[in-house]
Amino acid sequence: MKILYATSEAAPFAKSGGLGDVMGALPPELSRHSGTEVAVIMPYYAKIKHNPGLGIEYVTSFYMPLAWRSSYVGIFKAVVTTKASGRRKSAKVTYYFIDNESYFDRDSLYGYDDDGERFAFFSKAVLEALVHLDFEPDVIHCNDWQTGFVPLFLKALYSDVPKLSNVRTVYTIHNIEYQGKAMPSFLGEVLGVDETWRNVCTQGNMINAMKTAIVLCDKLTTVSETYANEIRYAYFAHGLEAIIAENQYKTCGIINGIDTALFNPSTDAHLDFNYRPSALAGKAQCKAQMQEMLGLPVRDDVPMVAMITRLVAHKGMELVEWVADNLATMGIQFVVLGTGDPKYEEMFKFLAYVHPDTVSANIMFDPSFANKLYAASDFFLMPSKSEPCGLSQLIAMRYGSVPIVRETGGLVDTIAPLNTETLEGRGFTFKVFNAHDMLGAVERAAEFFKDKAKLKAHRSAIMKIDTSWKIPGEKYMALYSEIV
Repeated sequence: MKILYATSEAAPFAKSGGLGDVMGALPPELSRHSGTEVAVIMPYYAKIKHNPGLGIEYVTSFYMPLAWRSSYVGIFKAVVTTKASGRRKSAKVTYYFIDNESYFDRDSLYGYDDDGERFAFFSKAVLEALVHLDFEPDVIHCNDWQTGFVPLFLKALYSDVPKLSNVRTVYTIHNIEYQGKAMPSFLGEVLGVDETWRNVCTQGNMINAMKTAIVLCDKLTTVSETYANEIRYAYFAHGLEAIIAENQYKTCGIINGIDTALFNPSTDAHLDFNYRPSALAGKAQCKAQMQEMLGLPVRDDVPMVAMITRLVAHKGMELVEWVADNLATMGIQFVVLGTGDPKYEEMFKFLAYVHPDTVSANIMFDPSFANKLYAASDFFLMPSKSEPCGLSQLIAMRYGSVPIVRETGGLVDTIAPLNTETLEGRGFTFKVFNAHDMLGAVERAAEFFKDKAKLKAHRSAIMKIDTSWKIPGEKYMALYSEIV
């Protein structure tokens, strides 16, 4: 089977969040399956194009019509091979890059006024590139709104192209909040499809990339089973609940995994002190080093609670804001890493200024620092209002940091409530989106911290949990087989 992943980002080439992590880990995992050939196609961003160390080579170029435009499309590629280790086969993935300097030779991946046009161009270029390449996929797996028009172009403009006539599409919603909305004129002026497609593409009097893909794809997936159910309701669906309900027959949830070779405290090169479930001394050393580096008192009798997150409302920042002083004075060390809404950035800066011995605010994006903080922390706080899957809680467990989460989306599916007597479960949870319920969960975690024997046993147990892509990969392969 041949599978093509269409995505706006993929590690290690370009990443802004969880989608980049998923597209960096899932394709290599599936390429290990016998008889499977995997490729990824993504924009040729400036940060990729101007990095000569990536070993990217030119393939071909052509001009492509997009409504009234005739736009240049360059195709580049890189082949990434991961050597076999232990019982695992080697992985080989071909990455194709769509080049157009006008659209993609920019400082950032997203955030421009013409993002709609940029990714409409990309979506069509994905299919046009396949006409010129010798790779003929059985499945094109599209991700989030940036590739939402691929199923439209496939059905409206490419259905009579012999090498594409039998292609099936899978569409994954990583976050339903961002849908790719545009004015009604976008249909003709940018997409260049006729009026027979307007109803399919329209939601609430706006052209909507995500709604288009939901209706036209062969299979619809989300990144956890609970999120697949949640988005049937208005509270989570951001206006698409009726469309999700109509397409429930082809919807399923598959929980994400993480790259367990990349996130491995026993080999992580970012750590000065490595450790493993059976030898945890290095974790205590990581904590002491972090405390010293941040100017916090170096104490092993105080729990360190970490947050590594975007500082935005749906990540639960308003709950933290409501009980910020409580968190700063309850006998924990509270360390935050992330950027986002200036309101919350300033809140954490002020909190650290007032409470320098208990709070550290690190307003930046730094993957190396993040790994050090996962390793140093005793607990990991994730009080999200909504969370399609979440990778941070999986990474935290991998590093022996016990999660404290709200029961929503993928957090429900991955973090069962911990019974502190039997040590069944994985972390501390709270159900209602309420600041004091969250605070209560942190207090329970701090109390559990006092029993060092149980903490050590539980820490070792969660580090051993299989959070890899092996099981999710098998589920995706079964789904592809079902539709091909």
